[in-house]
Amino acid sequence: METADEASIFRALADSTRRQILMELREGELAAGEIAGRFPLSGPSVSRHLGVLRGAGLIKERRDANRILYSLVEERLALSVGRFLSAVCPEEVLSRRKRNRHNDTEEI
Repeated sequence: METADEASIFRALADSTRRQILMELREGELAAGEIAGRFPLSGPSVSRHLGVLRGAGLIKERRDANRILYSLVEERLALSVGRFLSAVCPEEVLSRRKRNRHNDTEEI
């Protein structure tokens, strides 16, 4: 995954409304109207949030007659957040330092 690609994910996650939309979708797909009904926002505002999440690849949509249904792309969220956490997690940092020290002593 490219750096710009990951940046779009974290920009999408920076907004509390978008994080709440993701939470609402964890139980399964919802129609756009159902999502909008759960927030004190205008329809266009909810559509913009859905567009950002879709653009980041965190949700997908499918048409069912005249409704648009949204669902999570769980693996994309898990992989990008997991990769970030493993890079900054203290346990991973210590492990990486040990590997580097071990590699440095082998080169001597």
